[in-house]
Formats: sequence, C-alpha cells, structure tokens
Amino acid sequence: MGEYLDIPDIRGEPMTKSCRGQSAIATIFPYTISALAMANPALAHVDEGRAGWLHPLSGMDHMVAMIAVGAWSAQLGGRAVWLIPTVFVAFMAVGGVIGYELIDLPYTETGVALSVLLLGLAIALNQKMPAPFAAPAIAIFGISHGYLHGYEMPVESNKALYTAGFLSTTAALHILGLITVHFAIKSQPGKRAVRIAGMSAALFGIWLLI
Repeated sequence: MGEYLDIPDIRGEPMTKSCRGQSAIATIFPYTISALAMANPALAHVDEGRAGWLHPLSGMDHMVAMIAVGAWSAQLGGRAVWLIPTVFVAFMAVGGVIGYELIDLPYTETGVALSVLLLGLAIALNQKMPAPFAAPAIAIFGISHGYLHGYEMPVESNKALYTAGFLSTTAALHILGLITVHFAIKSQPGKRAVRIAGMSAALFGIWLLI
C-alpha cells in the first residue's frame, strides 16, 4: 500500500503515491506520442552526418514506431515483453545490412508508414495476439526501418559503429515505450491514455500513407 498524501483525486479521495505516479504517466504519455505524431515527417533523416545512434531520432516516423513496439509488447505481456522488441531489433540489423549494400528493396517507406499505422491501431484497440503470430509482422517492420537507416548511412561512417548506434537507440526507445505502458495500464486512466496515444499514432500513420 502506498503512503497517503494530502492530494485529492477527482472523487475527492486521497491518492497514494503509486496512483499519483500512474496518473502522471497517464497524463504525459498521450501528449508525448501526439507531439511526435504531429511533427512534420519532412524533418526525417536530415543531416546524414550524424552518428548512427542519433539517426533514429531524426525521423518522427521511426521514433513513434519504435516507442509503439515497446508499448504494444507491454500490452501483450508474457513472452511478448522481450520477444517483440528483440525480433524488431534483430531484423532491423538485417535490413541495415541490405541497405548498406544499396540493394533495391521496394516499398520500405510504405512499410515504415504501415508499421506506425498498424502498431498504433493495435495499441488503440488493445489488440491481443500470441507473440509467435505477432513476430513475423514485427520482423517485416524491423527490416523496413533498418533498410532506410542502412541506405542513408553517410559514406564516411564506420558500418559497425553506425549499426551499433542505431540499434542501441532503437532498443532504448522500445524500453521507453515498454516501461511507460507497463505502469500506465495499471490504472483505468492510464489504459485510456495509452489507447488515445495509440490512436494518435495510427492517425499519423494514415497521414504518412497519404
């Protein structure tokens, strides 16, 4: 049981510290995702001289999708908590290698946009799916994102360091989404906030596809 504070909730009752933290997460999370989703995707992939670890942060499409991967895995629970993010990162590395070789891989931009749309919908609808069935779709999304990172690598960059960089940032964004949603869904306001954030991501995905 949390220690009671002299802060009333909307019903006029005292809130515990744990409830207060969940309410804060519930308030902040949808605004964070909405802000990312409403940012101009034209800002993506600018300044290709940046280090690999920074590159995923230069595109709002990537950021929203990677946070959504962690968020959805938290909703799914069980093995999905580690399997879904791991599959994404592993196949992102595969996509990066394909991109380094400048092999033509069609529809990768569409794949990125679809990842934002479908992950957003899955979160908004609280769509449950066994991890083994979710993994193939996540793998395709990972390849699409990784390909663009690899294809856009600055010529002078070290491939190994660049790859380690963007994979590390990707994993960090997964963890951010996972931890945030893990705590948010412990309360009803938090669950609603997560679903609102998912819908914001889905709308952003539709915008990317238009």
